[in-house]
Amino acid sequence: MTNRVLIVTADPDDARALELALRKAKDGPFDIEWAARLSDALARLRAGGIDAILADLSLPDSQGIETFDQLFATNPQTPILTLSAVEDDALATEAVQRGAQGALSKGHFGSSLVPQSLRNIIQRKAVEESLYLEKTRAEITLNSISDAVIGTDMSGNVDYLNVAAEHMTGWTREEARGHPISEVMQIINGTTRESERNPVELVLQLDKPMGLTAGTVLIRRDGKEAPIEDSAAPIHDLNGQIAGAVIVFHDITAAQAMRVKMTHLAHHDFLTDLPNRVLLNDRITQAIALAKRRGTHVAVLFLDLDNFKRINDSLGHETGDKLLQSVALRLSACVRGSDTVSRLGGDEFVVLVTEDKYAEDAVVTADKILAALAAPHAIDKHELHVTTSIGISSYPADGGDTETLIKNADTAMYHAKEMGRDNYQFFKREMNVRAVERQVIESHLRHALERQEFVLHYQPKVNLATGAITGAEALLRWVHPEWGVVLPERFVPIAEDCGLIVPIGRWVLREACAQARRWEDAGLKPASIAVNISALEFRREDFVEGVRAILSETALEPRCLQLEITESVLMHHAASSTAILQQLKDMGVQLAVDDFGTGYSSLSYLHLFPIDVLKIDGSFVQDIDSINNNGSIVSAVIAMGTSLKQRVIAEGVEKPGQLAFLKAQHCEEGQGYFFSRPLVAEEFAALLATGIPEAAFD
Repeated sequence: MTNRVLIVTADPDDARALELALRKAKDGPFDIEWAARLSDALARLRAGGIDAILADLSLPDSQGIETFDQLFATNPQTPILTLSAVEDDALATEAVQRGAQGALSKGHFGSSLVPQSLRNIIQRKAVEESLYLEKTRAEITLNSISDAVIGTDMSGNVDYLNVAAEHMTGWTREEARGHPISEVMQIINGTTRESERNPVELVLQLDKPMGLTAGTVLIRRDGKEAPIEDSAAPIHDLNGQIAGAVIVFHDITAAQAMRVKMTHLAHHDFLTDLPNRVLLNDRITQAIALAKRRGTHVAVLFLDLDNFKRINDSLGHETGDKLLQSVALRLSACVRGSDTVSRLGGDEFVVLVTEDKYAEDAVVTADKILAALAAPHAIDKHELHVTTSIGISSYPADGGDTETLIKNADTAMYHAKEMGRDNYQFFKREMNVRAVERQVIESHLRHALERQEFVLHYQPKVNLATGAITGAEALLRWVHPEWGVVLPERFVPIAEDCGLIVPIGRWVLREACAQARRWEDAGLKPASIAVNISALEFRREDFVEGVRAILSETALEPRCLQLEITESVLMHHAASSTAILQQLKDMGVQLAVDDFGTGYSSLSYLHLFPIDVLKIDGSFVQDIDSINNNGSIVSAVIAMGTSLKQRVIAEGVEKPGQLAFLKAQHCEEGQGYFFSRPLVAEEFAALLATGIPEAAFD
């Protein structure tokens, strides 16, 4: 590598002697440039590329140490050797003190030591620059990391802190230098609050890496605390001897908070922040162990919200989530501090009641829950009503482990659903038989559609004055290959709970419309075909369009279709029900209120609903000729229908006395076994052709 040397002297002989010596030297090669004046030298130096300067300090335009100062100020990183006579030794010494690398004596420029010295000076300067860059790079790196770094000498006194260490300890590097590590980095045991020995002291003693004790806390200079972790290690010199130590550590406050948060999330429901199944199982296990020692009882209450799916589907998941949060708050307010409210998922909750003397004490909590949830929930300007069905199991009577207690409480909850909802039921052993049956039915039900196991039976609706058949109600039957005919009351509630009622209901609607069209094509024309619509179907966003599509697909006139919706379904969110009914009415479909009198109708809404037909529930018709009933409810419904200009149909007509009463009250239509049981399509076609026997009306 060629080194460029600038000779600065006004003496041509000195310049030639130096150039000759440098060009002949084995320590070269050197490229030589010459400047006779300081101003020329400074201009050349500003252009860059000079590796060394040989400078006479006596120049035409500058004299003495001022010459050196200007050269050094222009290129402080370039090594400078002064050229001096013997009598100028004092000036040469002063130049070295100010930064010169040495001096060359005039009269000895031809010596081989001149190029050798120049080469050594250039190389030494290069090494110094390299070391400076490495040190700067290391300094920048250490100050860029988030970990704190503290270095000490062999006595354990601090000789280095990076920026992170300054921030964490509260000491600056200058303030900390020379102080013991135990003073600058004071640490204690976070649990015992006792002082901890700094691991640096052990590193210096044992000459091996050491880690911080778990739970170590740093006491800052201002007294504030921070949990820390990491390790210390020895520093060795070129001979491998220990020369000091370094400790690296960082604040783990955020990491600890994140661990706590992650642990909480792993054991709590994200929506309600209630304990989840994992934490619930653990608490039930602990409660059982405690009850076993103390001879007390543990109760598990399994809750499922009634009709929550309908609210969720009609108002959206965001509203449904807010309702679940409201329910969670009310449940938590119903229990003691020793009890646990947990959300298993969806609209299922479990309440663990502990340390009761008697298993029946759980009734107090169950009653509180039923009352609390019965009050309306104000969610997004909606007043939502939701109830719950509760199943109760207890330890030790109903199970000795967590899984059994939850399973049996779940089984009892389904029994509460079957008992009319909004109630609680204690687990009984015989419930397991019904639970297994329910599971089997659901499993078979999932394949019934694809295996074409469903059929429709049709029951006539009759004009009570003329005896003419005015229409038919389509009634679903499940013909199971092993069980035979399964009636709706056995499988429809299960289909509703598991959501299968929607595809089944769509099949019923399509098949009923197609059959009505086939009868029309055969010249048999019942005035209408009636189809029952479940709550889940009615509240689906695509329900109206689904009806429109089926009518179009089957080519049935909309006026020939009558949709029967129960009173309770319509009154749940009556305002939105009105909008759906109006869309159907605009389509031309007939609308009937089914099971009228069993719900909680508001007469104002009943007046606003675009209803064509009121169907009197069969239970009221059955009571007409009983000893304690004079048919007043039936009479009231008929009168109401007349005033609202709605047609009234009485269901469940089975006896002549019932028919006579209905005719006397001018009820327009009737339906029941007195006229005909439900018939398959072919049998109903024959009945349409022959009509109801006139003797039935005599």
